[in-house]
Amino acid sequence: MHTTPGLSVAQSLKDRTDYGKNPAKTGDGKYISAYECDPATVDAEFFLWKSKYKAATGREQKADKDVICYQLRQSFLPGEVTPEQANRIGYELAMRWTKGRHQFIVATHTDKAHIHNHIYYNSTSLDFTKKFRDFLGSGRALRKLSDTICLENGLSIVKHPKQKSKGKFQHYGQWAAGREKQPTYQDLLRAAIDTALAKSPSDFPAFLSLMELAGYEIKQRRGTISFRAPGQERFTRLRASTLGEGYDEKDIRAALSGTRTRHGQGRKVSLVVDIQTRLQGKGPGYERWAKVFNLKQMAAALAYLQENGLLEYAQLEQRAAAAAEHFHKLSDEIKGTEAAIRTNRELLAATVQYAKTRPVFEQYKASRYSRRFLAEHEAEIGLYRAACADFQRILGGAKLPKATALKEEGRKLAEQKKRLYAEYRKAREDMQAVTTAKANIDYLLGYSGQDKKKEQER
Repeated sequence: MHTTPGLSVAQSLKDRTDYGKNPAKTGDGKYISAYECDPATVDAEFFLWKSKYKAATGREQKADKDVICYQLRQSFLPGEVTPEQANRIGYELAMRWTKGRHQFIVATHTDKAHIHNHIYYNSTSLDFTKKFRDFLGSGRALRKLSDTICLENGLSIVKHPKQKSKGKFQHYGQWAAGREKQPTYQDLLRAAIDTALAKSPSDFPAFLSLMELAGYEIKQRRGTISFRAPGQERFTRLRASTLGEGYDEKDIRAALSGTRTRHGQGRKVSLVVDIQTRLQGKGPGYERWAKVFNLKQMAAALAYLQENGLLEYAQLEQRAAAAAEHFHKLSDEIKGTEAAIRTNRELLAATVQYAKTRPVFEQYKASRYSRRFLAEHEAEIGLYRAACADFQRILGGAKLPKATALKEEGRKLAEQKKRLYAEYRKAREDMQAVTTAKANIDYLLGYSGQDKKKEQER
């Protein structure tokens, strides 16, 4: 971000960060977190560090050219995260991207269907001796880091983002809307292949005959096989790079011969589709796909129940409730640990800042609070007072721990967080599996909340 035409650097910083902190978008400021700065005064603190950079290096911010701060924007699939989770993930992204060397705030906006983060970080480093330098391919590097963090938290990512150079660019909302409107020809082909294989054809020619009966036109050319559905303009080649793992010709031939199981079988249980509520305006192709999809998910749900010995509905309910309770307990423990880590970091930073600036403040006292001395050392004295204010806010008058003790506490908290996250990911997978299986069984039995209550009473 550069300066806004007609505004100073300080005014531009306030203009940009005020948008991110908009109370109407951030739940009255509830979903804002920060590192080495206060969200309420982030623009002033960013500017203070730029003033210190000038004093330390002799280089001045060029209002019309230099980058004053950077912004990252990170969006999530609608309904997949809570605002608290999105803010935590955004904080982790900012910390890993800046390596803790730059101040930043994370403002989570909830005013759209897709929860998204606006992350602002200071171009000037915390030691005010250098600036963040953008580099060739930084966008790809940032996307890779964000995807890694999302996958670590079990969230969706855009697996094959369309590049601007390869056609008309669509932002994620447009892409997702197009996906939700109707399944693609590739989706339908995968479902048709699964249906044909479920009928246990004797060999590959028999498999192709079943595909023809399903309405597919088949083209065999130069050792490749392609399929085209009614109304489809181009053929779709039978290969893993097009359809995904498990849908290559060699995978299908191996499955038919019984030499090995196709990769991709035994997928996790997914929620079934309520066909009637989604059918309007989508045509017979979608209905065929949805019926096949539902059969597969019901089979997966029943297999999950058998594997886990959940042969009675009451057992399934108890397991689902226990899994959810365990997951939320771990979630609360993680929140508490992360809050302790933030407090530890704030105290350690304030301790370092206090140690650096205390000699200057002692000289200021010795000068009998000289205005001239204050003018010459205003930044250092301001940092000293800010450190003292942090001590009072965090400790409330309690004794200040030693820096070595704070570092050791921080190390133990980091280890605890790592352990909890490993448990958390496992607990989330368990909860998702059992609650999804239960929801599918409820759907199969036609249970609504009231129906289920009556059935249990009976």
